[in-house]
Amino acid sequence: MADRLSVNIPLVRALIAEQFPRWTNLDIRPVEQQGWDNWSFRLGDRLTVRLPSAARYAAQVEKEQRWLPRLAPLLPLAIPKPVAEGRPSAAYPYPWSVLEWIPGEPAARENVFDQEILAADAARFLRSLHAIDASDGPKAGDHNFYRGGPLHLYDGETRTALEALKDDIDVVAVTAVWGEALRTGWDRPNVWVHGDVAPGNLLIDGGKLCAVIDFGCLGVGDPACDLVLAWTFLEEQGRKTFRGRLGLDDATWARARGWALWKALLIETGQSEPKSAERSASKVIEAVLHDHRLHTTA
Repeated sequence: MADRLSVNIPLVRALIAEQFPRWTNLDIRPVEQQGWDNWSFRLGDRLTVRLPSAARYAAQVEKEQRWLPRLAPLLPLAIPKPVAEGRPSAAYPYPWSVLEWIPGEPAARENVFDQEILAADAARFLRSLHAIDASDGPKAGDHNFYRGGPLHLYDGETRTALEALKDDIDVVAVTAVWGEALRTGWDRPNVWVHGDVAPGNLLIDGGKLCAVIDFGCLGVGDPACDLVLAWTFLEEQGRKTFRGRLGLDDATWARARGWALWKALLIETGQSEPKSAERSASKVIEAVLHDHRLHTTA
């Protein structure tokens, strides 16, 4: 996008020197796998610098600084720990964060030895997150691109994508799954949602899930958006374990299929970037349709 800033090592070094001179002697190097919303750099061996890439992501900094320390003690896996908050400056216009570095590698086919174990561990993490008191948490909104909010907000662009792909996919089947998702809603108290449970945000150490990172889409609302890992990464047996361990109702899973379809359709039409280690958008659509048939004919 045109308004996405480029951030490099000299800029990070200048910001550190200006605002946190105690760290000026530390080595700075880019994190190998960069996200879209933020630029990330190693600062020495124990710290990470994380800088929003555009104005739309800047509100995530204060949110993470406020809420991650409160959530961390209640969760069964490591999450990022804020160490300092950088200020906007003449060199860089947004707030930014210094966080503790968490060792591990983003989840991939090559480093996840057993998908069922990963699915169980991810479900345990999400159950713990969803169980934390969310009464004062930030409701779904612009700050997290309405993760946890009502799915119908994305109906227009989903149907536009379906029209664009009418010659390439089973539009009748996909439209039916999307319609089913829209007919349900979360009618219980809001819960905490991570909002972007993607392989790149799941850290693996020794073949097992050790941490969950990137809470920029953190908010409170409907947990359905947290379930898309079932189709974007997990195979059928892992998906079965994930669903069984989470214990959520069929309506929530119907909305989750809707979330997965929405993003896959945007990727197929070039409106969104695919995430590293996730299966292709066309394969996600196939997995969602298969899962829908499995659970509507059982």
